[in-house]
Amino acid sequence: MTTLQICIMIALAALATQITRWLPFLLFRSKTPAVVTYLGTVLPSAIWGMLVVYCFRNGPLAEGSNGMPEVLASIVTIALQAWKKNMAVTIAGGTLCYMALVQWLF
Repeated sequence: MTTLQICIMIALAALATQITRWLPFLLFRSKTPAVVTYLGTVLPSAIWGMLVVYCFRNGPLAEGSNGMPEVLASIVTIALQAWKKNMAVTIAGGTLCYMALVQWLF
């Protein structure tokens, strides 16, 4: 790709990002539709459910150390969320715990 083509691609990507960011605010100025409000309440739980399935999809939990880092990191994640109720702390703590377990123990 030439420099001009690269610049055009970057500009188009920036434009597409801005359109997707601002379009909902322009469309729903007066009142948010009920379906959007409903999706805002159900999608976070659905995403968490998908993440849990994704994390535990690959392997038996009872064979050797397989599954133990995932289970222990999940317990730490749940405990952090119950204790701090801060998503950034929960995600960082669970990730760090998992990576430490995988690198040093299992």
